[in-house]
Amino acid sequence: MRSVKHLTEYTAFFEKNESDGYTVTVPSLPGLVTEGRTFEEAVKMAKDAVLCYLSGLKKAELESLREHGTGSFRIAVPV
Repeated sequence: MRSVKHLTEYTAFFEKNESDGYTVTVPSLPGLVTEGRTFEEAVKMAKDAVLCYLSGLKKAELESLREHGTGSFRIAVPV
């Protein structure tokens, strides 16, 4: 019988970078940054990076980080 894994969601921010690809950060996982040449590749890289990050926490016997109230808002400032 196959075991069913629990899914946990994290907010990821995708920004166009100088190489015309995407840089991805996950604010709930400090220091996690990855990139992809295309949006689809960036999504795959982000998922892989989150899994590696969580695996590292588990190996270090640290508690997994959960996301709490993350949101993004556009703000305007005079320049």
